[in-house]
Amino acid sequence: MTKKAVIVFSGGQDSTTCLIHALPLYDEIHCITFDYGQRHRAEIEVAQQLSRELGVTAHKVLDTSMLNDLAISSLTRTNIPIPSVNSSEENVPNTFVPGRNILFLTLASIYAYQVRAETVITGVCETESSGYPDCGDAFVKSLNRSVELGMDYKVRIDTPLMRLNKAETWALAEYHGKFELIQHHTLTCYNGIKGSGCGDCDACNLREKGMTEFLENKSAVMKSLKEKLHLK
Repeated sequence: MTKKAVIVFSGGQDSTTCLIHALPLYDEIHCITFDYGQRHRAEIEVAQQLSRELGVTAHKVLDTSMLNDLAISSLTRTNIPIPSVNSSEENVPNTFVPGRNILFLTLASIYAYQVRAETVITGVCETESSGYPDCGDAFVKSLNRSVELGMDYKVRIDTPLMRLNKAETWALAEYHGKFELIQHHTLTCYNGIKGSGCGDCDACNLREKGMTEFLENKSAVMKSLKEKLHLK
């Protein structure tokens, strides 16, 4: 039986790490990228380039611009400034896009139904999620149950990074021999700068701190990663 997976793919560090982790595990990998009118459209181009380079089965870019009409966020509105890492924000930061993961994972599950994939993979992580409520394990499990009931189709929403910190995510890239690809060719920055990014936003701060921790404690971080993911 052909093993198939659909990956919610933004071209950022987390989703690209999920992709390189999935490549040896599945016969077919279908990437789906969402064009929701995001502030930095370069991420779509980065996702397309990476999917070609890594040789996925198919890559779909889906128009979900209706989200831009509904979800007010600094990632969907150019008149709302991206907060710097030193700015003080209470509760959920303004980079949170309300409903984004609800919509994306639902649409990815529909796509999985279409291509008969048994798994939807997403790079959400609750250990360092910047306070986003739609990155937690309880949310993913709840939505997974709902889409299965709504489609009468068995699909598993897999979150390989859920329990990892950023240092361990870097270690996973190293484990698969793709550290430099993740370092230089992904786009994680909220200000739309590929690679090391702007160095000022929360996404860049988490990424840089994680890389520094990994490089300074490689053996310990790799050991922790292997234990969490049961890697050899």
